[in-house]
Amino acid sequence: MTIKSPHPDKMLRMDMHPASWEHPLPSPVIRYAEDLWAVLADPACECTGPVYHMYRGVNSSPEDRRWMEEQQIRFDITVIPPRELCGEFIKTKGHYHPDDPDGAGYPEIYEVLAGEAHYLIQTRDCSDIVMISARAGDVVVVPSGYGHVTINPSRDSVLEMANLVSSRFSSDYLGYESRHGAAYFEMADGEFVKNPAYPEHTTLRLVRAQRLSDVSDAIPDPLYDLVRKRDPLLEFLNYPEKHEALFRDLYP
Repeated sequence: MTIKSPHPDKMLRMDMHPASWEHPLPSPVIRYAEDLWAVLADPACECTGPVYHMYRGVNSSPEDRRWMEEQQIRFDITVIPPRELCGEFIKTKGHYHPDDPDGAGYPEIYEVLAGEAHYLIQTRDCSDIVMISARAGDVVVVPSGYGHVTINPSRDSVLEMANLVSSRFSSDYLGYESRHGAAYFEMADGEFVKNPAYPEHTTLRLVRAQRLSDVSDAIPDPLYDLVRKRDPLLEFLNYPEKHEALFRDLYP
């Protein structure tokens, strides 16, 4: 089976350069449909081929690159063309972040550069599962202790997004693979289908993206300005326990 797409030309141009980034990019890490088989709604799905690109360690100057390396943070860009995988909207594989030495999970900041995104975040115990819808210019924070999947819910628009995250850890994909995906699947007809591998009592909340209420002026648009300004706010990526207030009531 091949990947179905309403716009095959867009699907095949996996070397596309993010329109919002003017500087040279590192070679991308390519995620293939075969990598997603374990987390798709249809366990018999055998789609193949590249599905999205991840440009890791992006920077606009050698000085910015050195500074981010010193701070142990990373700026990435991900490009996800529109498509379906066996009746499901295309999505990232999904992963959790480990805890830092003080026992707080590493957070992450996302910005939608183009298109639209649905960020499905969930705690490991499934006590909170939230689908955050975001459009170009929106900033989404994945709080400490949450895993996350990104979905491109569009049939004709490429999703481009940037993220800032600590470079001190490796992501945990096993938590999603072992349960065959996130707690819910977003199907191409717009329906949210519960993953039967999760407890029956799980519920899904739907919210619009919003900035952190206490630091609405501190997270700029574009997100990369935090790097250009050497913003001390970025400390929370490596020391979330020092900034617990930032994660309270983000998506009520």
